[in-house]
Amino acid sequence: MPIGPARMPLFDHLGELRMRLVRIVVVLLIAVCVFYMATPTLSVILFAPISEFLPEGFQQGMYTTPFDAFATRFKLSFWASVVACSPVILWQILAFFLPALKPKERKWFIPTFAIAVFLFIFGTLFCYFIILDPAFQWLTDQAYGMSAQVLPQASSYLDIIIKFEIGFGFAFELPVVVFYLVIFDIIPYKKMRGQWRTIYVVLMVLCAMITPDASPITMLLMFAALVVLYEASLLLARIVLSKRIKKQNAELAAEEAED
Repeated sequence: MPIGPARMPLFDHLGELRMRLVRIVVVLLIAVCVFYMATPTLSVILFAPISEFLPEGFQQGMYTTPFDAFATRFKLSFWASVVACSPVILWQILAFFLPALKPKERKWFIPTFAIAVFLFIFGTLFCYFIILDPAFQWLTDQAYGMSAQVLPQASSYLDIIIKFEIGFGFAFELPVVVFYLVIFDIIPYKKMRGQWRTIYVVLMVLCAMITPDASPITMLLMFAALVVLYEASLLLARIVLSKRIKKQNAELAAEEAED
């Protein structure tokens, strides 16, 4: 997929933007049609980690209306298409902004594009294999304390699962954000390293906002994963940008000495 020139008239930029948006829409439409036919299999896969927390006879929940079944299948196929087409979507977005960057800045985009796609998929897999089981166990246990039984509605359960998957996928993009904050000198490495307590609190608040349930187990698992990713991204930035970081540290030390 070619990248346009850095300098173009305004209407040419708008034309390129429209072209890339059309590509995204067309790819999503094709993927939605394919995944819509595969939604029975997808629902079985998504319900697998939480099947033990469903009442007997409700392996995939229940639908209350015929329209509810259609809406659920469409929603599931759409979000499955977004995840499957995320490499194409990310590339079209990055390719539109790439011409505006300097050659030194542009060289980081291809590697980080691949890393961003990997982290998003890794985040969804982490959620599927690690998070869904304890999250739904905690949620369903709340009903037992009320002497009640949970009758799972398929649309509600799938909606919660999709929110978990998408939330973790985007949350795992943290290393890419941290890396670019350092590489573009938006926040110096020393400040990010020195303000780790504040950043940890921000990450905890972010975990509380992203996780769709109120489970402390889910929040702590996401928080632990984000802390590991944050520290790994700082370590990578320190290795790759060692010369720039030394220069930034020297400048900050000079400013502190003047103050």
